[in-house]
Amino acid sequence: MYSEWRHICVDMQRMFAEDTPWKVAWMERVSPEVLEVVGRHPERTIFSRFLPPARATDAMGMWRNYYEKWWMMTAEHLPGEMYGLLPELAAFTPPAILFDKRTYSPWIDGRLHAYLKGHDVETLVITGGETDVCVLATALGAIDLGYRAIILTDAVCSGTDETHDASLKLLESRFTAQMEVMLTEAFLSSVAC
Repeated sequence: MYSEWRHICVDMQRMFAEDTPWKVAWMERVSPEVLEVVGRHPERTIFSRFLPPARATDAMGMWRNYYEKWWMMTAEHLPGEMYGLLPELAAFTPPAILFDKRTYSPWIDGRLHAYLKGHDVETLVITGGETDVCVLATALGAIDLGYRAIILTDAVCSGTDETHDASLKLLESRFTAQMEVMLTEAFLSSVAC
C-alpha cells in the first residue's frame, strides 16, 4: 500500500520524559504506540534528537534568547544522558539510526533528506513529540521536500491539549493532498507482511 517508507520518531528523549522544565506528561501515554512501531520495524526507524548547545552564548540569533530563558537545559547544566532516547527505544539502535538536530526541524542541514533520497524513501511515518513544535516542523518540512507524510495520531504528544489538537486539525485539514493522519494499528495493519 505504501511506497518505500521510513518511520521518523521525533525527540523521544529522557529530557522530555523525566523531571525537567521541558517534561511532556503525555509522552508516557503515547510511548506504547511508538514502541509498537519501532519494535515491529526497527530497521525502518530513524530517531531524531533535539540537542541544545553547551551554553546559551553558543546559540545563534533568536536561539540565544531561547537558551537564555532555558539555560538549565543547556549541556553545561543538564547531564548528557538526559539527551538520550528513552531506554526502551534506545535498545533498538542499531538497526534504528539517530539523526541529531539543533533546531525544531530535522531538515535544516540536509543530512536527513540526503539519507532518505539515497534510500529511495517516498513516505514518512511520524511519531513522537511535541505535536505542535518538532513534530509539526518535521511534517511541514517533509511536505515541502515532497514526501508523503503520515502522522500517527495516537503516537504523538504535546504539553497542551489545545495546541496538540489544533496542530492535528491543521495538518489533517490543510494538507490533504500530501499527508494523512491515522491510528497506529491501522498503519501497522496496512504494512503487515
